[in-house]
Amino acid sequence: MSAQRAPSAGWILGLAFASGAVALVLELSAVRLLAPWFGATSGVWTHVIGVILLALALGYLLGARLARAARPQRSLAIVFWIAAASTAWLPSLAQPVCGWFVPQGLGLDEAAGVLRWGSLAASLLLFAPPTFVLGCVAPLATEWLQREQGSSAGEAGGRILCVSTLGSLCGSFATTYFLVPGLGLTRTYLACALLLGLLAAFASLRARRAGPELAALLALAGALLGSRWERPAPGEGDRVLDERETAYQSVRVVERREQGQPTLRFLQVNEGFDSFQSAWQEAPGLLPDGYYYNAFALPPAWDTLRSGPWRTLVLGLGAGSTWRVLEGTLGEGRALEGDGVEIDPGVVELARRYMDLRETPGRRVWAGLDGRSALRSLGGDYDQLVIDAYANQVEIPPQLATLEFFEAAASHLRRGGWISANVGGFGLEDPVALALARTAARALAGRVLLLCVPFSRNLALVGRVGAELPEPGTPAFLELRNVGLARLANQVSLPGTWRFVEPGPERVLTDDLVPIERLQEASLERAAMARAEARR
Repeated sequence: MSAQRAPSAGWILGLAFASGAVALVLELSAVRLLAPWFGATSGVWTHVIGVILLALALGYLLGARLARAARPQRSLAIVFWIAAASTAWLPSLAQPVCGWFVPQGLGLDEAAGVLRWGSLAASLLLFAPPTFVLGCVAPLATEWLQREQGSSAGEAGGRILCVSTLGSLCGSFATTYFLVPGLGLTRTYLACALLLGLLAAFASLRARRAGPELAALLALAGALLGSRWERPAPGEGDRVLDERETAYQSVRVVERREQGQPTLRFLQVNEGFDSFQSAWQEAPGLLPDGYYYNAFALPPAWDTLRSGPWRTLVLGLGAGSTWRVLEGTLGEGRALEGDGVEIDPGVVELARRYMDLRETPGRRVWAGLDGRSALRSLGGDYDQLVIDAYANQVEIPPQLATLEFFEAAASHLRRGGWISANVGGFGLEDPVALALARTAARALAGRVLLLCVPFSRNLALVGRVGAELPEPGTPAFLELRNVGLARLANQVSLPGTWRFVEPGPERVLTDDLVPIERLQEASLERAAMARAEARR
């Protein structure tokens, strides 16, 4: 290789490295862009990855054809300009495109088909164009490098694939740990667009020609000035107090003030529907009707023989709603102790600032841990284990829904201890609720109780280790000291609002086979059918 050609080869390899990095940034941040409308399930990931792979494959074909030209760097410059402009406009296009499939105010029970296919259509419209043109880079850069060095096609192609893959490796780590949590989605996309624009300018200079690039340059400049990502608008009457991109998700805190009603605050994670992950009011204790957290306070009220501090392990602590409800209902002289596990440190930071989450003697917050892995590290002898881990909407993490998980959870409870779980579902025949109840019953070797939370689309699952559950309608179930809890117990004792699920021969969820997302889709489809029939 001659000394005069070495610099050109280095620049070409640099172009391939940068384009590989940008391609991975686009792929990993694509789900974050869609998540407020469609969630971040494996289905959404599959759609995004599938669209990007298809677009890259088609881009490789086009790039191979363009590489036949006399000056491949000319085509490469145009490709980079188009990629830069289309990437820069992604933040602004996300809301109108996703909002087309998920209109403002759409209820979760109406969204069965939308969640499945809407994310695929949105991925095609948003991410196929920039990824398609980025696919052209590898064959064009290979052709340019081969001509510069006079090497074989295999040698040039291998070097391009090597550096572009190394770029993708760097892009994957940078997206998760630096770009999205540090810059946010808008600036991450604009930074990628600016980088692609610089690559385009270099390729244009090497080609010594300009023409169609001017239109792309203007489009890029306009996007850099005006393209901004916007989350779904908060509900009517809600005011956003804070919002941010964490390493895991989009998070915001909204406040709702209604005349004659207590002020409420909600932690929302990737929300495009009428949903939230935590609720707060100024005074600890029971929340208004319709909030499933109140059901978590029933076990200590039923467990009248237990004295001393009530030790609780909460998996999916969120902003600490469970702790605040328990604090206000345990009664005088009964302290709340235990551990709360929340996977997202950003959520904990917001909760401490806006929703009174705090640690006290005997009570500790564990941020940055997954609930399943936390079980291996934490001690035992808890009175109650609360499971309230949701990515968003109805997305139960699969590892927190299996037989092995419930067996591990039970091992951390004292004899007579309680398991409480929030289950997003629609009625006592809901596929998700039944699958989780059967799995928990098998793990506990005893029946579990499903309760329909009044004025809510949630169910409360209650189980017990080595002891019987109180039966709805009996004095042990209804006669509670706390007036609010007694009223709740009466509400969930009405016919059609509860059922026991016995351990049986039915298939349960296991670590090897846990089709929880398929069950969640079936749940939404069932709710949509019920709504359609009710309208007839």
